[in-house]
Amino acid sequence: MITATESPTVRLIDPDAELQFDPDDVYDGPSKSQLKREVEALQALGEVLVKLPEAQWKRIELPDELRAAVADCRKITQNGALRRQKQYIGKLMRGFDPAPIQAQLDVFNGVSAAENAKLHQAEKWRAKLMADNEALTLFLNQFPGADATRLRQLIRNARDEAARNKPPRAFREIFRLIRETMQAGD
Repeated sequence: MITATESPTVRLIDPDAELQFDPDDVYDGPSKSQLKREVEALQALGEVLVKLPEAQWKRIELPDELRAAVADCRKITQNGALRRQKQYIGKLMRGFDPAPIQAQLDVFNGVSAAENAKLHQAEKWRAKLMADNEALTLFLNQFPGADATRLRQLIRNARDEAARNKPPRAFREIFRLIRETMQAGD
């Protein structure tokens, strides 16, 4: 027992302790909240995959295990089972890099700047082709795989439609053909 006259030999507070503490040495990864936000973001990405239209679902490239889980989730109608399956998809997504999947979704949604630039380029080519016959030669030189006969026919039909104030069916078809040719050329 310590009496009032004796001084304790144990120091409770070390004044040098602050000098030895380095917060960088203690950091061992993202916070629990940050990890939870990341997991929720992956689960939200999985929900987007589940809600994709059928045409886009068939075109998107996914790892086999993830594709099977999303396909199963698309068939489930009960709320509890649907919630659990979405959580499972989020868990699977943690094992894969979500960037390529997000890039594909951005292309589908037209968010990609590169995809927007390609669409603008296709629109410019269509305007040139409609205005000038020499533009067809330039287009065929730049994209040798293009179907020249079909393109000539569509241009002729589109000009005829414009002159007769008919719906621009061939005009739209020119754009589709140009876009497909440009994608095949890439």
